[in-house]
Amino acid sequence: MNISDQAHNSKKNRIIEAAAGVFAQKGYTGASVADIAVNAAIGKGTVYEYFDSKEDLFFAVFEWYLLSTSRQASVSISALGGSASERLMALSESIMGLWDEIKDAFTLTMEFWAASASSQMHDRFKPGFRKLYAEFRGIIISLIREGIERGEFRSGTRPESIAAALVGTWDALFLQAWFEENFDPVITARDFLEVVIKGLSK
Repeated sequence: MNISDQAHNSKKNRIIEAAAGVFAQKGYTGASVADIAVNAAIGKGTVYEYFDSKEDLFFAVFEWYLLSTSRQASVSISALGGSASERLMALSESIMGLWDEIKDAFTLTMEFWAASASSQMHDRFKPGFRKLYAEFRGIIISLIREGIERGEFRSGTRPESIAAALVGTWDALFLQAWFEENFDPVITARDFLEVVIKGLSK
């Protein structure tokens, strides 16, 4: 990548991060390209040099947000060692531990969910959510299968169902924490997962 490309990508990323802040504060409908330009310390016309429309920029923020969330929540499961139960708990702790970092920007998640439900943007946003959920389900499925193979978990367990339920639980806990200031998603997830692991164990 040459210097020109680096400068282009740097400014593009700056616009995306500035847009994320504006969308989180004002929502998709309330945000304007002018607001984003001011937040990025550039001219409004410069935004259109990188993005054709506000919707295109919003989708770029969505892709950036998914990648950022996925990276922050990732745990090198194999590097942790220990039992499948311990690594499953470590994964949950890593994901739930993100709350303090993302709670101020969680409005963005709500905006993305709303976009995925709108007829105008549904087809554009749905695959991104589907991919993210599939990635996390895949990690959990692998851990549970490993636990079954090692005799740690009961045979006959359906890893796919447990994985889907856990991912749904994490989502729901973040949502409750967003609505309730004193709600602690980390402790709640820990308590819930202990029950799940006890049920899985031989």
